[in-house]
Amino acid sequence: MLTHALGGSFAYPIRNTDRSIGARLSGRIARLHGDHGMRDAPIDLQFTGSAGQSFGAFLASGLRLALEGEANDYVGKGMAGGRIVIRPPRDAQYVACDTPILGNTCLYGATGGELYAAGHAGERFAVRNSGAIAVVEGVGDHCCEYMTGGVVAVLGRTGLNFGAGFTGGVAYVLDLDRDFVDRYNHELIDILRINNEGFEAHRSHLTDLLETHVAQTGSVFAQRILDDFRDFLGKFWLVKPKAASLESLVETLRRAA
Repeated sequence: MLTHALGGSFAYPIRNTDRSIGARLSGRIARLHGDHGMRDAPIDLQFTGSAGQSFGAFLASGLRLALEGEANDYVGKGMAGGRIVIRPPRDAQYVACDTPILGNTCLYGATGGELYAAGHAGERFAVRNSGAIAVVEGVGDHCCEYMTGGVVAVLGRTGLNFGAGFTGGVAYVLDLDRDFVDRYNHELIDILRINNEGFEAHRSHLTDLLETHVAQTGSVFAQRILDDFRDFLGKFWLVKPKAASLESLVETLRRAA
């Protein structure tokens, strides 16, 4: 199995007793093809249902997981590459952008890859993230704690203590309630408005993230932001380490592209 990097697309049901889906396959990919050996011949796995803990943990480049449903804690834990997409069921009667879709401590210790989720994440999202790119539509407490790299966009309300120990990377936060200033940790980070002069690269980058999020998840809310981007733009904060210059942030965006 997987002796040749041929890729393919497969579909499966999933239940919450199915844990660490993708981890064993990622290990196989890494052993046979290295960290990036299947990037040009990806394996696409489509799941329907409710995923158990550690969905997409330790994900390798070349493995792309898409889940129609919801996921438990530790999604993307330690992921090094690949892509995870989580979107609500097509017949869902709830408003996705107001609803939890993945659990706590997701993207913990991630070093690469992408995660797009059309809904809220739980507490401690992207803790110790050092290279992954993620877009979610709300988070709980302690998001981006000890983050050292990567990019996180939160299209909605955050919990308390956002960015404690945040020393690297970039985050965007949509602050519709105008209370983010009371919800982030002031010790190591600054927040800036990107509708000001000098932030053209960040505005373009945020637009690219939104477009990718819509393409992957079908998010109605993200499409609304794009359609009325000029109105929403002034409600976004750029979160950066206090020690980082704007020039270094642009370089961060270039590396993440």
